[in-house]
Amino acid sequence: MKFDEAYSGNVFIKSHPTFEDSEAVIYGMPMDWTVSYRPGSRFGPARIREVSIGLEEYSLYLDRELEDVKYYDAGDIPLPFGNPQKSIDMIEEYVDQLLEAGKFPLGIGGEHLVSWPVIKAMYKKYPDLAIIHMDAHTDLRDDYEGEPLSHSTPIKKACELIGPTNVYSFGIRSGMKEEFQWAKEVGMHISPFEVLEPLKEVLPKLAGRPVYVTIDIDVLDPAHAPGTGTVDAGGITSKELLASIHAIAKSEINVVGGDLVEVAPIYDNSEQTANTASKLIREMILGWVKK
Repeated sequence: MKFDEAYSGNVFIKSHPTFEDSEAVIYGMPMDWTVSYRPGSRFGPARIREVSIGLEEYSLYLDRELEDVKYYDAGDIPLPFGNPQKSIDMIEEYVDQLLEAGKFPLGIGGEHLVSWPVIKAMYKKYPDLAIIHMDAHTDLRDDYEGEPLSHSTPIKKACELIGPTNVYSFGIRSGMKEEFQWAKEVGMHISPFEVLEPLKEVLPKLAGRPVYVTIDIDVLDPAHAPGTGTVDAGGITSKELLASIHAIAKSEINVVGGDLVEVAPIYDNSEQTANTASKLIREMILGWVKK
């Protein structure tokens, strides 16, 4: 993969001009091949980049500017339409190369299944990896209607790979009864409904460990993020999600990568979802990419 080739599309605001001397790399995973309700998240990465032009470059929350971090927007991985397995393989190989080059990977989805190959790549480099997962849904199914490659399965796959006690889910408010029972039996940490307060309790326990953070935009209430494939009432506010990103930034954990997934712009004529996602990514860059 040639990361230093010029990307012809829109880039996230203040993207560094070259890959080689960047500290972090933003990359898109435009895939929604396995969604169970409304497709369209494959258009999320492009729209999030486009609306980023409206962002202020300074974060009052963190007293830091985008110019303070050298990050490179490498564009989207050219995933083959309708082929989940090949797409997963390509994402894993892509992230393998980012990690080999010493970059902090920050992915934009796409459906949540795209996080699974990233987690596989991260685990190869960090065998003591932990995962912080913010979502409306458990994503703990073995399959969806007989298909194991589904956006409802990535966290179950992650649990099987790194061990369920190393996976911490927050904001969960939807899932099958069997999923919650399984999580309880195997010692997985699930914090229902809320994110910030239970996250603050967990962060000291993860101090010093490499942690990958995956955020599904539908952890937000539909009032804050209607542009997603599987909306679910009763979610958190954008203020709480921002505070959660900042709590991670100010903690003693070692954030080694992250992603934001499931933005589907077509369902939000106001574009508040894409604009919110863009601001969240700004805070992830400024808070999690250390000098």
